[in-house]
Amino acid sequence: MRFHFALTLQALWTGVCQAAMQHYPAAWGHYDVCKSQIFSDEGLTWDYMACQPEAADMTQYLKVTLDPPNITCGDPPETYCALENPYMCNNECDATTEELAHPPELMFDIEGRNPTTFWQSTSWKKYPKALLVNITLSWNKTIELTDDIVLTFESGRPEQMVLEKSLDYGRTWQPYQFYATDCLDAFTMEPKTVQDLTQHTLLDIICTEDYSRGYVWKYDKTVRFEIKDRFALFAGPRLHNMASLYGQLDTTKNLRDFFTITDLRIRLLRPATGATMVDENNLSRYFYAISDIKVQGRCKCNLHANSCVYDKEKLSCECEHNTTGPDCGRCKKNYQGRAWSAGSYLPIPKGTANICIPNNIGPVIRPNVSSLGVANRKEVAPQVALSTAPSVHVANSKRARVCDNELLRCQNGGVCVNNVRCSCPSDYSGLLCEKPRCESELGGCGGPNSGQAPLTPPSSPRLLLLLLLLGSALRREASCWPAVL
Repeated sequence: MRFHFALTLQALWTGVCQAAMQHYPAAWGHYDVCKSQIFSDEGLTWDYMACQPEAADMTQYLKVTLDPPNITCGDPPETYCALENPYMCNNECDATTEELAHPPELMFDIEGRNPTTFWQSTSWKKYPKALLVNITLSWNKTIELTDDIVLTFESGRPEQMVLEKSLDYGRTWQPYQFYATDCLDAFTMEPKTVQDLTQHTLLDIICTEDYSRGYVWKYDKTVRFEIKDRFALFAGPRLHNMASLYGQLDTTKNLRDFFTITDLRIRLLRPATGATMVDENNLSRYFYAISDIKVQGRCKCNLHANSCVYDKEKLSCECEHNTTGPDCGRCKKNYQGRAWSAGSYLPIPKGTANICIPNNIGPVIRPNVSSLGVANRKEVAPQVALSTAPSVHVANSKRARVCDNELLRCQNGGVCVNNVRCSCPSDYSGLLCEKPRCESELGGCGGPNSGQAPLTPPSSPRLLLLLLLLGSALRREASCWPAVL
């Protein structure tokens, strides 16, 4: 008994130390496994889980397009002057010479080379006509962003710029963020930063002046679109509470779509000038040059795949759960026994797979797609409250819905039936299958009839020893915390 108790104390100490060393909590599911074999009463069966590909550098899979097409320098050859020193004019661009050419591919090559490689535009030789450049990054695939978008400029950061996104392969565009040295003058918008946003205003489009300073800040070369700072509004400053973020992404389509793209467009509207007035006698000082673009993300597979392949210059999900399509967005033939549904992050850490089932299991359910859009979880509740009447009373399509396959999803493996009720697994109940059924049983989820082992409090000496050890562990937390760069 003493040996067993000693092992318990050792496990407690190890758990505390490991928790302190992790940047993310152990409860954060990585969703890297789609299914595993388990033993059950029926023998060896499959246990299905929500899954997604690992995040990766998405710039290696994109196609870049410049508009106007002849905006890259070097044809004809041109000599450029340094912005901070108009008499230092020894930078030549010549498209016919490899060492002097600056094609757009150099925005995505491996950094660390010396001298730095970069794409460069023609100079502002047509001043006062605006020097406008559109750089479009296309994946021909739906992508979910997982980290900040970072642009590194070698020419001085532009004084006016817009970052835009498309969700329909470039047919329509929406602004992501505006950048300017003077937001009011350039875009008639009050300047803000990502720190001004809240959970309720996270989807707001802002103009920031943080990344458009003049060449005085010559070491500030980067322009960012802050993805992780927006994640932190739900997950906390160090993204410890990922369960909260996943819950929001699961129930709020507008939030998921905000971090989802098929294309990005960088609209360069005015180059760095370094002064209040443009020197018309030396326009070769003004141009755009970008040495690096970072876009971290993953293929969107609707939580039905853990890998994405790049074949014949095209990305596609390797779908599991009897799904198919580039985004695993539909059920395979002969597996349409219920309507397709995206997987769910909840419950943490495995989520819910929502697999497609064979046609001979259950009726085919074809719910309408909801057009509801909400900006935060609290706004979902009124929609649910309107739909608590029995199903016979909400059959009219004009009435509010209890569930659908877009936003108001049945949780914990429940299935939405005709938008009016959730068919819950045996272990769950509630409007959206959100309550463990044992909560309504005698003694609750820890009671003798719940099917779960009751919690037995430790005896007083053991409890005292556990508390002393836990206090000691917290005081020594710094000793097992890794160095943070």
